[in-house]
Amino acid sequence: MKIARAIFLDRDGVINVNLVDNVRTWEQFVFETGALDALARLAAADFRLLVITNQAGIGLGQMTHATVEEIHARMIQEIGRAGGRIDGVYICPHTRQDQCSCRKPSPELLLRARDDFSLDLARSYFIGDWVADVGAARNAGVTPLLVRTGRGEDAVVEMRARGIEMAEVLQNFGAAVDWILERE
Repeated sequence: MKIARAIFLDRDGVINVNLVDNVRTWEQFVFETGALDALARLAAADFRLLVITNQAGIGLGQMTHATVEEIHARMIQEIGRAGGRIDGVYICPHTRQDQCSCRKPSPELLLRARDDFSLDLARSYFIGDWVADVGAARNAGVTPLLVRTGRGEDAVVEMRARGIEMAEVLQNFGAAVDWILERE
């Protein structure tokens, strides 16, 4: 059996516009500029495409798990209409205060995906817009890419201030896809 590679994707700030108070309904969900095109280009590549997302709004009572599942179903449907695909979505519904084992920067959700899809994490990538995305990638042995959309600009400042080794920083999701495809 061939071991697959993956491109892990944060949701808010990479696929869709990040909202300070969380995306709580489908009506608030707006694709980042170029995200649908980037996903369509990735659909032809030899990668599993997996969303890894902290959704603390569930734990905060801002929305239900069912609402988040509906948002993801509609997101996947729209991505499919644009020629892309998502092979799986992994969420952490907890708040930071819950101190769970699945919230990024924990690698747990990536490890679950590894087991579900027989993934080679060392040959995989994680595109995110926050320090926790970079941490989860590194904690799982995945190559992290940081985009400047969403909270990406703040993440660069935060990483420098905390002395965290910088990930490859790219303008947006499309530029991250270009970076990956040029190396593969």
